[in-house]
Amino acid sequence: MSKDNKPNKYKVSPWLIYGGILLIFLAINWVAGGSAWHDPKPISLSNFYKYLDSSQVDKVIFNKTTAQVYLKPTALEKPEHKKVRNNMFGEENKGPHYNLEIGNSELFQKRLDEAREEGKLNDYDPEPESMWGDILITLLPILILVALWLFMMRRMAGGGAGGAGGQIFNIGKSKARLFDEKNDIKVTFKDVAGLEGAKEEIQEIVEFLKTPEKYTNIGGKIPKGALLVGPPGTGKTLLAKAVAGEAKVPFFSLSGSDFVEMFVGVGASRVRDLFKQAKEKSPAIIFIDEIDAVGRARGKNNFSGSNDERENTLNQLLTEMDGFGTNTNVIVLAATNRADVLDKALMRAGRFDRQIYVDLPDIRERKEIFEVHLKPLKKSEDLDTEFLAKQTPGFSGADIANVCNEAALVAARKDKKAVDKQDFLDAVDRIVGGLEKKNKIISPEEKRAIAIHEAGHATVSWMLEHAAPLVKVTIVPRGQSLGAAWYLPEERLIVRPDQMMDEMCATMGGRAAEKVIFNRISTGALSDLEKVTKQARAMVTIYGLNEKLGNVTYYDSSGQSEYNFSKPYSEDTAQVIDKEISLLIEAQYQRAIQILDENKDKLLKLADILIEKEVIFKDDLEGIFGKRPYDRPEIPGSEVVTEA
Repeated sequence: MSKDNKPNKYKVSPWLIYGGILLIFLAINWVAGGSAWHDPKPISLSNFYKYLDSSQVDKVIFNKTTAQVYLKPTALEKPEHKKVRNNMFGEENKGPHYNLEIGNSELFQKRLDEAREEGKLNDYDPEPESMWGDILITLLPILILVALWLFMMRRMAGGGAGGAGGQIFNIGKSKARLFDEKNDIKVTFKDVAGLEGAKEEIQEIVEFLKTPEKYTNIGGKIPKGALLVGPPGTGKTLLAKAVAGEAKVPFFSLSGSDFVEMFVGVGASRVRDLFKQAKEKSPAIIFIDEIDAVGRARGKNNFSGSNDERENTLNQLLTEMDGFGTNTNVIVLAATNRADVLDKALMRAGRFDRQIYVDLPDIRERKEIFEVHLKPLKKSEDLDTEFLAKQTPGFSGADIANVCNEAALVAARKDKKAVDKQDFLDAVDRIVGGLEKKNKIISPEEKRAIAIHEAGHATVSWMLEHAAPLVKVTIVPRGQSLGAAWYLPEERLIVRPDQMMDEMCATMGGRAAEKVIFNRISTGALSDLEKVTKQARAMVTIYGLNEKLGNVTYYDSSGQSEYNFSKPYSEDTAQVIDKEISLLIEAQYQRAIQILDENKDKLLKLADILIEKEVIFKDDLEGIFGKRPYDRPEIPGSEVVTEA
């Protein structure tokens, strides 16, 4: 018996099949009197009578039409019988040696009687009219093909989970995995840190199914579905796993891509089968992960005009969720990070009644997430989870889990017995900036250029009020970058134009430093230019922060503009947008040059220290520039800005 108390299915070995086929051959050979292993040579009636008269024939077996001739051992030595002397394996042929058409059976038997009386023939035997041997030999290929076909069909039909061929017969069946009281689901709401609002709504859905009368007694209706929306790694699937662990009802889990198949109509068939199973086990929960695989807006990416397979699947899903055949006590949970591309019919009330937004965790939630993922680690006693939460702004739950695992690997690499604070800092640097490449060959001239570039970032950000405070700067190559700067950004909910301007100016500080010191620029500012261009374009086209264009946005929150080939503005407006973006960036570039010209000596001093130490921290900047004029209580967090 297996672990789940189900009897193990006996698997038929292919060698057993081959052995059975061999036994069939042997049985047919036995039924046919051994003639299946060699082919008697045809002989004319006149030659037979010649051999019979010369006493070469030992025995004859005949029926009304044919006869099989057995020669004497002495006759086989003659040259004319050389071809029938041995069988197909090279062994002595024991007969029959020849086969002949006898014509008139009465005359043939009379001639045999005469030869036996004269001593020229030992014996003859009229065999009964039985054609079973010939019939079996004739039907053998067909029987073998039918047996193999039946065997393969049984294997394919029973393949399901174990064999790929099972999909041939079960292709229209749902691929959903069922979790119920027989399955051991260890994830509960206690394992989901943070996400208090999302957990509260999800817990309410579980309560709907546990005690539906509590809500229906006062006339309420149980919601049909809930959509979990949020960035990747924020815990949408984890929440669904917690529902499976908490709910004492059957829980069907599958991915949106599980509906997709190369055959027409399969997706819709799987949707019908899924809801049929859920109705049979109601109350039940269906969880569809990455529902955008089948739930995209219809007609937007279908340029052929035909009703494609994905749309058929979506139509069936819409019907099952709120059609004529209304489902009772079946709730559909779904997760996606692309809610903007989902079909409007899927999002309406009565289908996905609730949209639960799962955002990136704040500092308090990050602390809780760290505490969950630190439980299995051997950590030092003085490790402060609040400090770790401060160092990871913008990290999702999956990112934090990765940091904890990477810190454990770093500690093990250093042969430590416990994971400490520095291991976590190294892990954050490793994940955000990439792996250090201390052995990368860099010429002294290039190293000085990189140091000037990074010192330019540090200097400008130190002098600007709204720029993120610096934590450290390094010129050790990491990943694809030649240098990196770590900041402590504010976790803002809204951003004002002067804050965005200061950030753009600090980002352009690297190229501005190259211009001020060397009077020439390089390709090292690629990532800086990409960042400021995106910021400037957002200010002009999305947030309406440009005076020339005014309070206008060309942002489409529904995501449908992805499928449009035309821009939402005229060519004249496009030229204005391009010009305003360029003016914004150039203004901040000149501003950075001005700041660095005023602090050129300090910039060079900072670059020299950076070349010497390769890594500098906030204290080194305070030693050169003094206390930062715009210091404020530190908003926890860290961010890396890398240079190409």
